[in-house]
Amino acid sequence: MSNLFDAAHGNVEPLGSSVSDNGVNFSLYAPNASQAYVCLFDKSGHSEILKMAMNINEGGVWSIHISPLSAGALYGFRVEGEYNPSHGLLFNENKLLIDPYAKDIFGEFTWSERHYGQMPIGTKSCVNNSIDIPKSKVAAQVHYEHKKPKHRWSNTVIYECHVKGTTCRHPKIPKSLQGKFLGLSHPSFIEHLHNLGVTAVELLPVHAFISEQFLTAKGLQNYWGYNTLNFFTPHKDYLVNDDINEFKQMVKQFHDADIEVILDVVYNHTAEAGNDGPILSLRGLDNLAYYRTAHDQPNVYINDTGCGNTINIDHPKTLQLVLDSLRYWVEVMGVDGFRFDLATILARSKSGFSSGHTFLQAIAQDPVLNKVKLISEPWDIGPGGYQLGAFPPPWREWNDQYRDVIRRFWQSETGIIANVAKRLHGSFDIFEHSQRGPLNSINFITSHDGFTLADLVSYEHKHNEANGEQNRDGHSANHSFNCGVEGFTSDVKITSLRLQQQKNFLLTLILSKGVPMIAAGSEMAHSQGGNNNAYCQNNRTSWLAWKDSQLNHSLTRFIDDALKIRRAHSAFKHSVFLDDIDERFTVKWFTEQGKTMTDAHWHEQTRQFLMYSLLDKQNKHALLIVFNASKKTIFCQLPPSPIKAQWQMVLSSVNNASARSNEDAMVEISAQSSWVFSANLEDVGHG
Repeated sequence: MSNLFDAAHGNVEPLGSSVSDNGVNFSLYAPNASQAYVCLFDKSGHSEILKMAMNINEGGVWSIHISPLSAGALYGFRVEGEYNPSHGLLFNENKLLIDPYAKDIFGEFTWSERHYGQMPIGTKSCVNNSIDIPKSKVAAQVHYEHKKPKHRWSNTVIYECHVKGTTCRHPKIPKSLQGKFLGLSHPSFIEHLHNLGVTAVELLPVHAFISEQFLTAKGLQNYWGYNTLNFFTPHKDYLVNDDINEFKQMVKQFHDADIEVILDVVYNHTAEAGNDGPILSLRGLDNLAYYRTAHDQPNVYINDTGCGNTINIDHPKTLQLVLDSLRYWVEVMGVDGFRFDLATILARSKSGFSSGHTFLQAIAQDPVLNKVKLISEPWDIGPGGYQLGAFPPPWREWNDQYRDVIRRFWQSETGIIANVAKRLHGSFDIFEHSQRGPLNSINFITSHDGFTLADLVSYEHKHNEANGEQNRDGHSANHSFNCGVEGFTSDVKITSLRLQQQKNFLLTLILSKGVPMIAAGSEMAHSQGGNNNAYCQNNRTSWLAWKDSQLNHSLTRFIDDALKIRRAHSAFKHSVFLDDIDERFTVKWFTEQGKTMTDAHWHEQTRQFLMYSLLDKQNKHALLIVFNASKKTIFCQLPPSPIKAQWQMVLSSVNNASARSNEDAMVEISAQSSWVFSANLEDVGHG
């Protein structure tokens, strides 16, 4: 078979496979290998038809150019070298390796003992795993040329969603597209996003991923996707015709609708797991370069992720792999930004986390990546893992302090009113120290991880029995409440209160300074039955139920109303904290009597009431926002409007609300309710 192909030395760049000169160039980083091979497979992916030795180059990069060969060719790598697990050396030529730079893969991954380097333990496995592993697939690359929305952070509203679970039950989307990339960008779902008023979708992981073996053994799947197999390939289950260009088509359709696409990316660990994990790609190429190991113990993985291994971002080639992947998704696939899972790991060296880490510096100076949206999840389980507020500009950060304090407030907790005000006003105590502003905070009440919004007000305890871990998994401190009954109830009084509380959370979120993120399903009271860790529930627990009542849910209209108010007022658009700089843009806090709050009021341990105004003197706009988290009705005196116009009630969490006042002109604020009044601002609410 080899006489049908011509081989040349090949180029070291770019890494991976690339089509050129009537053939394909292959380049692979494996500096400690004694020999590397590229193996070609037939169209079925079952038969290995060619094995060619690659050529070593400076820097430990192997290369070869094979012709005639074209896009669509199936291949994998085999690498020879020392197999010595105690020294962290795991070369095994019997294991076909997925190209870390593969832009496409072919075939299904199947768990088997063939993937393991030692079988039995202590003995090098000589079993060929090619039958059970996907093949890398040569793909032509065409840069994305379509116009992007490029929304400013001040106008950004994020909708976090799962590609499959968001649309797989949507009745207006064709069956063949449900749960796919092209289903997500279907006009019916885009219309829904427009009805909400969001400007960006943040997709749970779409890099090719696999389910952990311990899940498949229990008949479960990794649904969320935080178990990456390859950093360049779109997850094949989300494709209709196994064509990776469907992802790019989805992005274009979103951009045509003026909606940005942000990817939740997992560069902190891979599916190769810990010491007992398989050899699939990086581990078989250069284990010590790609993964962190304990000092003087190269056979022990550092596990700052809780998933068995941790990417060694300090190594130049690992850093290059991550940066090349990011640029690929921007330049070729067209995405607008990234949310980095466990981002603290990417800025941690052996000496700990650093806001000046090489990874962050590389992003800052990269002419492609420094222009996209960058969001960190600023924590992990490693040493010094909690770093909220420590990332440098232009990074934004998930703000869990916002999430927890707002939950505690509407849970009717006392003694936290000053902390609540800080979160409403952009968390200046977290971000201002490094010359960052309110728009650096990604505010959220719920996300994919934890209770849904409906469950947050329906369950006081997690109910994760379906995960097969005796309800031990998932967070136990959720600051949730059930409004009187745990779980489902037909009691009208309780269901009404739950709906009101969901509106309280949404109104608080949308009218806080910062960038709001809404978790998919919040707009239709989606419930997971109290499961607050549904990562393995690829079923109706997680899938949104698009019933007729859900297509035009009152929460959808409520979110739209609240976002219209947000868009109309400049207070939510400022990128810096202005209170002490410019008197035209001020926030003032008031007591129930309409008087300015004093220090004594801020320290009242029983206070569960907040009323404050936001002024835009230049545009003659003013808002008055009232939150009553107590379980009793409060009559309050509205303060005078700062622009000498009458306050008009424009939105409330109370169904069919009206701003009723008593004979003393005191306005009745219902228990556990939120209200918005405007002055000289168009009435955009439905009431």
